[in-house]
Amino acid sequence: MVNGNRKGKSFERKMCHVFEALFGMKFKRDIEQFRQADLGDLLCDDPDFPFIVECKRYASGNGVQPSWLRQAQKAAQTAKKHWAVVYQYDRKPVRVAVSLAAIADAMGNKDFHKNTVWESDLDGFAEIAREIMARVEEKKNLERVYERINTV
Repeated sequence: MVNGNRKGKSFERKMCHVFEALFGMKFKRDIEQFRQADLGDLLCDDPDFPFIVECKRYASGNGVQPSWLRQAQKAAQTAKKHWAVVYQYDRKPVRVAVSLAAIADAMGNKDFHKNTVWESDLDGFAEIAREIMARVEEKKNLERVYERINTV
């Protein structure tokens, strides 16, 4: 018999390695999630990483489950970040669901509805996260320039 808890932890560790390869940043499992409510499964060492990540690994099913979305949305609201649900069913590829607000944020539009879901493979998710982070970095650079201008 498969131990579901062990299977979930193993999937979280796997996703840490995959995300490290995709983003070039360190990720680790958030062990505090068992003591405190509304935390994601993975932590990034870069505070600018725009997502709270919830991981789900199941034998069978069809698509992202509404209860997973609610769990991720609560954690993201607490952290003031976007949410992402990374999931995999046996013998199926890994999928990622995020809100369309995250996609809009990647394109520079903050007014999108936060409860609409978009689903992709890992590469599509990585592209969205990178775009959001690039916009954050661009904004920081502009703030530095304005700060220099105002101190002259």
